Amino acid sequence: MTDMTHSFDPSLENARAFRDALGQFATGVTVITCNTSTGPLGITANSFASVSLDPPLVLWSPAKSSTRYPFFMAADHFAIHVMGAEQAAMCSAFARQGDPFDQFDWEVGLNNVPLLNGCLSRFECTKVAEHDGGDHSVVIARVTRASTRPGAPLLFHGGCYGGFAQTS
Repeated sequence: MTDMTHSFDPSLENARAFRDALGQFATGVTVITCNTSTGPLGITANSFASVSLDPPLVLWSPAKSSTRYPFFMAADHFAIHVMGAEQAAMCSAFARQGDPFDQFDWEVGLNNVPLLNGCLSRFECTKVAEHDGGDHSVVIARVTRASTRPGAPLLFHGGCYGGFAQTS
């Protein structure tokens, strides 16, 4: 193993290097959906985490630079979908545009929230708090209903989708 450590100041002059360093942390991939006055909206995000079991709280962090940001910040109800390894095309579609629902199996849930079918886990949520997070916001939500199925997760690492390989 070669130590190729590169240390740097994570300032704006090194924004790409900082982003690349963050990209070394493999994450799961989610699609967040909400209803808007013009119809269902979705966005791919890897900024999802559990917060609390009691009460059941989760968080995600939308980018303020996204054209979809105001819609998600205005939504009191939304769903977070944890994507399976076979759902990379769905994640790519929602990363590119907010309304590719006609390409996928979905239904309308409580509070008119669009629910994607077939994901590994789905969390139907009610927003309880939002916090400034620099160029993102941190949205904390109470999970009102969860569903799950077995399967392999879709992962994101170094700017690419991939899978999970178990080690012994």
